[in-house]
Amino acid sequence: MVRNDLRNIAIIAHVDHGKTTLVDEMLKQSGAFRENQTVAERVMDSNDLERERGITILAKNTSVMYDGVKINIIDTPGHADFSGEVERVLNMVDGVLLLVDAAEGPMPQTRFVLSKALEMGQKIIIVVNKIDRPDARLDEIGDEVLELLLDLDANDEQLESPILFCSGRSGTASLSQYEPGKDLKPLFDTILSYIEPPEGNPDEPLQMLISSIDYNEYVGRIGIGRIVRGTAKVGQQVQVGNYHSAEKPVNAKLVTLLQIEQLQRVSTQSATVGDIVWVSGIDGINIGDTICEAGSYEPLSFTKISEPTVEMTFSVNDSPLAGREGKFVTSRQLRERLYRELLKDVSLRVSDTDSTDSFLVAGRGEMHLSILIENMRREGYELAVSPPHVLFKEIDGKRHEPIERLVIDVPEEAVGAVMEKLGGRKAELQEMHPQGSRMRLEFLIPSRGLFGYKSEFLTDTKGEGIMSSVFAEYAPYKGDIPRRSVGSLISYETGEAVTYGLFNAQERGALFIPAGTEVYEGMVVGCSPKAEDIVVNVCKKKHLTNTRASGSDDALRLIPPKDLSLEDCLEYLAEDELLEVTPEHLRIRKRILDNSLRMKQRFKKA
Repeated sequence: MVRNDLRNIAIIAHVDHGKTTLVDEMLKQSGAFRENQTVAERVMDSNDLERERGITILAKNTSVMYDGVKINIIDTPGHADFSGEVERVLNMVDGVLLLVDAAEGPMPQTRFVLSKALEMGQKIIIVVNKIDRPDARLDEIGDEVLELLLDLDANDEQLESPILFCSGRSGTASLSQYEPGKDLKPLFDTILSYIEPPEGNPDEPLQMLISSIDYNEYVGRIGIGRIVRGTAKVGQQVQVGNYHSAEKPVNAKLVTLLQIEQLQRVSTQSATVGDIVWVSGIDGINIGDTICEAGSYEPLSFTKISEPTVEMTFSVNDSPLAGREGKFVTSRQLRERLYRELLKDVSLRVSDTDSTDSFLVAGRGEMHLSILIENMRREGYELAVSPPHVLFKEIDGKRHEPIERLVIDVPEEAVGAVMEKLGGRKAELQEMHPQGSRMRLEFLIPSRGLFGYKSEFLTDTKGEGIMSSVFAEYAPYKGDIPRRSVGSLISYETGEAVTYGLFNAQERGALFIPAGTEVYEGMVVGCSPKAEDIVVNVCKKKHLTNTRASGSDDALRLIPPKDLSLEDCLEYLAEDELLEVTPEHLRIRKRILDNSLRMKQRFKKA
């Protein structure tokens, strides 16, 4: 049976190419909101972190009605670190809208998500977005997308994919770049005519693949997936198992069934082939599980998710200021929280270490792990994290490391400085294209080479550079790359930082803390331009004498401290340092806090 009243699509693109904004307009023009309703921008980015950072982190579902056809839309993340979200939701759809920025063209993440969609045989609709940008390159973008499709071995049908020209912000689409659109009708019409409707027999035994997991305090774990065949009904007896597991399927009952209607989840008594549904009542359900009708267990294979490439150690916070701010501070609570994250995030790996107080957490990149850390600190967790390390592989007896495809867009005058810095980080130039007064450079660079580079890059390009990367391959080890060229200013004693002590310390380098900050011995309070660490006493007070005027301290002027974000802190960390993360503060510290013990250790190594 073919369901002509339903289409399932995902929107995929590189970060900042306008996916969520386009979904906003699709909802508005399909009548999802009342005329007088106040609607927030990027309505799909419901998570606090997504709103603050202006990026999509989690894949979200919505639906619109057009010409009597329900279109289920999945808005996906554009950042490479969250591409695991994209890989697993592609199981639920029959086609994708590939968004390409009219000025930037195909970028690294565009290549990655498109390759995954092509592998699964998805139908592609190419949408050139942001055509109202003053620097739009409409004549060239189509050719660049075609080159990318050829490069990724697309089949003949995929090479003939329709191209639309859109402005997500204005809510217009047209089939020709020379004719401005009035609304999104051409886009909706193309979706209905080009994307295949779901097919399957609703009378056969139920079979449904779980591609996502949600959690609710009242009903527990909720599985989200698409019905491949048969019909699901409330109260139905089912068997749940995993194709890749040797364990026997477990018996369960479907307690509730929900479907998405625009932005709301609506309860339903039954759902059939092609429907994307939320099911509850099944304990321990996981991503990749198959729900089958009782007595007809046939598990479905789940897409293999790409491996993580970066690893960090999460451990219990043992600094002198530990336990003051966090609600969850023990190793048991930390372990439970990390393993709970595994249930939702398929591209994350957590493993125990020899120590009961620390855990190895591997993810797709620094941002992937920093989002996890930020969520944990907002929930009240206190922990210490190590600098990120890449995961090496042994292939044919040789050590291999992850290589990233890095695309950089910079003003012409900054090209020399950027290439010089990247050369020292073992980057190899692949392509170079002038674009007006700017230059686009494409490199292959070891993932290690990108650690700590972002702030240098922004300085070298005066804040005008754009860089983005995506994992390319594993290649033989490229040799040593220095992690950073600066040292740290380290607190000499425990106490409160005072103006007099900070005034003397700022002559040695840039400070990270203001006066009045509580510090402890071994805590990093600033950055030294020299390659070695310097111990400074920021708690030192001015000794008073009877000849000093009361106003003489007013002359001390402190340079405003450098305010480091979580990503800045992770980027800055040296091998012998840790980041102390609490709900209120981020503190960089030495692993060995005692200054004399640390010096002894250094001399032993030397």
